[in-house]
Amino acid sequence: MVMAVLVTSVAAFVVSAAWYLAFGQVWARLSPAGAAARPSPWRMGAEFARTAVLVTAFALLCDAVGVEGVPGAVGLALAVWAGFPAVILAGSVLHERVPVALAALHAGDWLVKLAVVAALLGLWR
Repeated sequence: MVMAVLVTSVAAFVVSAAWYLAFGQVWARLSPAGAAARPSPWRMGAEFARTAVLVTAFALLCDAVGVEGVPGAVGLALAVWAGFPAVILAGSVLHERVPVALAALHAGDWLVKLAVVAALLGLWR
């Protein structure tokens, strides 16, 4: 499981970075955080650590509920996405006046990241 988590963490980190590179102009327009030229090395390290925690938690969740294969893992990822990041981001729109477009940008990243995590971990199962 360690190798699966490591490989999946790297892939998810790269996919998420590509997401924000692709939507960098949108992110820069919507958020001061997105306007920063390049993240510092420690932020990149912290983001990789966050990704590794996500992948580890998802792998453990798959084990706990007995998910095997890509279809089951992707189904679980969709449920996790709808129940957690999407709900949290909707709350930020409702209660903190975060722009809908910014929340949607982050929600899209979460959806793609979780789909990649699920597909790769599903292949290992």
